[in-house]
Amino acid sequence: MTVATTDSPTATNAGRLAARGAPVVFDNLTRRYGATTALDGLSLEIAPGELVALLGPSGCGKTTALRVLAGFERPDLGRVLVDGIDVSHVPAQRRDMGMVFQSYSLFPNMNARDNVAFGLQIRHQRAAPRRAKATELLELVGLAEHVTKYPHQLSGGQQQRVALARALAIEPRVLLLDEPLSALDAKVRAELRDQIRALQQRLAITTVFVTHDQEEAMSMADRVCVMFQGRVEQVAAPSVLYCQPATPFVGQFVGVSSRVPVTRRGDRAEVLGREVPIRGDLNSVPTGDLEALLRPEDLDVVVNPNGLGVVTHRSFLGATTRVGVGVAGTNLLVDVRSAHADELDLGTRVDVRVIARDVLVATPRRAT
Repeated sequence: MTVATTDSPTATNAGRLAARGAPVVFDNLTRRYGATTALDGLSLEIAPGELVALLGPSGCGKTTALRVLAGFERPDLGRVLVDGIDVSHVPAQRRDMGMVFQSYSLFPNMNARDNVAFGLQIRHQRAAPRRAKATELLELVGLAEHVTKYPHQLSGGQQQRVALARALAIEPRVLLLDEPLSALDAKVRAELRDQIRALQQRLAITTVFVTHDQEEAMSMADRVCVMFQGRVEQVAAPSVLYCQPATPFVGQFVGVSSRVPVTRRGDRAEVLGREVPIRGDLNSVPTGDLEALLRPEDLDVVVNPNGLGVVTHRSFLGATTRVGVGVAGTNLLVDVRSAHADELDLGTRVDVRVIARDVLVATPRRAT
């Protein structure tokens, strides 16, 4: 599939297929289900045309937040503002939002063009204009040759592109994506996420994207909102989220980290025999036993027959190889250049050293 380039006729028309996105604000949202609190004072501001991913473990409240924004749920406390207007009690059908679900939710008795045109039909747009617009949108998502096919004649990726075109047909100012790629295989998922991102940027639609897939969130979003127990842990650009996690939860949840016991010495931590500055606000650093959260690229290994570490496994990742090293009962993950990984056979004795400029520290996790 190809998406039209910016100098093509289809791309030229794309600017009139959707209005510029609206700003969205979650203002201190609380949503409870009996004794369970799904949202606990959630606050988040989304700029016009921005794509924000809601990321977190199951039960963190990300889907509830999306449903409250869509109008499928009403908050117990707080407000939802779209373009400065409180829509908390506005019915879903009047919120000017398009939504793409995890399941494709296409009408099996309608072909691709009629599925896309359905929203226009219930808005009483005349037949000829709505068919023309549906055809144009299908061309925009790379399905020009499939307009008359029915859902059962389309692949999963093609069906999801029809669903995306249908969501765009009503010219929404906010686009909601509820784990839309999770049912697809890895190759199609990677292709479609890039195409959704390119299309979203071209049309400048404010987009809220719910996912549990870190790679999707980090590769598609302008900012990622990491949620835990109904609250925001951190909102930041993907690079900031990975390199400068604000809390131990974010550091552990986003990406891969090893936890290493440390000794605090003022504003520094002694990690594997080296003193490294502690990252963040020192006033928030807990007392007592501490652990450092280290990324695989924060560490290096050197072969040493008398080293304290032992190579326990290797995983080839292309340009790098991820090596597991057991040291004093702790398993460390280290990324090394694949060209230098051949000397790190299983059982090889090594020394591990910290090469990070600073470290994030946390209290040890309780055993479960």
